[in-house]
Amino acid sequence: MLEPAYQADVVIVGAGVAGLSAAHRLTSAGVTVAVLEAAPWAGGRMSTEKVDGFRLDRIGQLLSTAYPELRLAPGLDGLVLRPFAPGVLLHGDGRHHRVDAPAGAGSARGALHAVRALASAPRGVPGARGGPGAGAASRRGSRVLSGPGQGAARAGAPIGGVVDQARLGAALTRLANVPVDRLLARPELPAGQALTARGLPARTVDGFLRPLLAALLCDPALTTSSRCADLALRSFAAGRLCVPEGGAEMLPELLARTLPAGTVHTGVRVTSVATTSVTTAEHGEFGCRAVLLATDARAAAELLPGLRVPDFHPVTVVHHTTDEPPRTGSALLLDADRGGPVAHTAVISEVDPSRAPAGRVLVSSTVLGPPPPDLDTAVRTHLARLYGTSTRTWETLAVHHTPEAVPAMRPPHDLRRPVRLLAGLYICGDHRDTSTVQGALHSAHRATAAILRDLGAAGSMHRADPTPTAQAA
Repeated sequence: MLEPAYQADVVIVGAGVAGLSAAHRLTSAGVTVAVLEAAPWAGGRMSTEKVDGFRLDRIGQLLSTAYPELRLAPGLDGLVLRPFAPGVLLHGDGRHHRVDAPAGAGSARGALHAVRALASAPRGVPGARGGPGAGAASRRGSRVLSGPGQGAARAGAPIGGVVDQARLGAALTRLANVPVDRLLARPELPAGQALTARGLPARTVDGFLRPLLAALLCDPALTTSSRCADLALRSFAAGRLCVPEGGAEMLPELLARTLPAGTVHTGVRVTSVATTSVTTAEHGEFGCRAVLLATDARAAAELLPGLRVPDFHPVTVVHHTTDEPPRTGSALLLDADRGGPVAHTAVISEVDPSRAPAGRVLVSSTVLGPPPPDLDTAVRTHLARLYGTSTRTWETLAVHHTPEAVPAMRPPHDLRRPVRLLAGLYICGDHRDTSTVQGALHSAHRATAAILRDLGAAGSMHRADPTPTAQAA
């Protein structure tokens, strides 16, 4: 039981990844912290359900190994990331086509590698270029769903012929090396409109970039700011898409577990905030020197009326199990034709074996936007086409629908929304930056820097903001 008038230098409201990361930065600078969370557990939207030995993410946003804050944030040293096979696997015109992100970004050799990888994609085995699970897929005799004798210039390829593929590889290579501040200075449009002005062929844009960005941004209509879309593509080009080993909850769980004992208090509902105290429903008032709101945008606005609440992108994740894995290895599979409700899907147990019990296969599929009627039938039908196999005997483990899964980032979108509301009152979260895990962690970095500056605390953080080059989507 917490005592009324509990004292701490900083009270953090919300134990999602932003609040927990902020707690680490503050405690490492010698500041005492109390983290108050209304839910019975820490983690916020990054939660994982356990069903019969399976670990099922409720939202399952894609991460990138290029996210700087996954390296910079204290408390994440023990985080294990499981990468998908390099690039993505596209399903278009009844076939699979693998598209690599450029290797050796920034060099002519890297661009050439990307072109060669793209050119050979229709003949290869998904994941055969060294991604996790690639060897297993090869041993099972997995092949792409393509007819004989198809070269890189086949007109039906979702990304076009060899020249189009070369242009795409060069564009991704350049993007991987553009400084972040230059990306943020570009003219801002909705991402869908900006894509058509980039000089890439319409087939490449529609068959690859649109489904990829929809998956990265959780925005099927691509209304997101083009600057946020550029950051997402930059991370894709510079790193590998990945998931935390053991489920999305492992990231906040690791942060919470490595904080000093007694820092995080769950089941504590905050009813009001001020610059030097917070009031709770169960435990009275907490005195402090500063308050950091690290809740989602809607909860923050309930505590501070007048804060803007953004629109949100709904996300539905459908988890199936089966005995035999589809022959796509550890690839992330996108639908270039956009012919059904599934935006992206993967045999996630091939990417992270810890998510399924031995001898079982876990297929996790994401539906963006409002789910269709008879969701399970629609998803099964689409997955049968995407994977080229019957799904009638697949068992549905869970369907997780989150109406307010991801804050929308429509233009004009300020990627550096203020984190200091006034002296003693601060705010962080993905709704103050980019609506990604990187954005949540980066906003916590900015907020704690502002707090430490205002409190006059000594420590390693002495700037109001990290350097701009540290940011990625």
